[in-house]
Amino acid sequence: MHPKPNALPWLLVSALTIVLDQLSKWWALAALQPVGLPHPVIPGLLNWTLDFNRGAAFSFLAQGSGWQRWFFVLLAVVITTALLVWLTRTARREWRTALPLSLVIGGALGNLIDRLHASQVTDFIQVYYHDWYYPTFNVADCGITVGAVLLILFGLRSNSSR
Repeated sequence: MHPKPNALPWLLVSALTIVLDQLSKWWALAALQPVGLPHPVIPGLLNWTLDFNRGAAFSFLAQGSGWQRWFFVLLAVVITTALLVWLTRTARREWRTALPLSLVIGGALGNLIDRLHASQVTDFIQVYYHDWYYPTFNVADCGITVGAVLLILFGLRSNSSR
């Protein structure tokens, strides 16, 4: 009996997420100077605005003295390792698990590269409405968020069909 092929080929989605993230950050660093200056894309909704985050989501722990860099590096390594193990135990055809996991892995590694290279994460996507502004984010954050939401939605869907 042959073991079922695992979902590791889905890491191509992770690689694509990392490449898109790093290329978009390279573009943002080159094109969106100075920091904090909005460049309207969809007036009233979306700007490109260069920003940096030494913390995590919503600038959590951004004011730390530098220890948070290594905390978030370690956290990304531990989470990525756990998700890789999960991916190896997932059948290749189970795309409802493999796709979200690979998006989260790609996003986590995209931001990890920034932390290791520059001690901070480059953000540039700014969504707003009137005086309300969502915290600036990047493509890696999109991968993490979309992956996590899909895991939840697909998990709820499979549980409700039992």
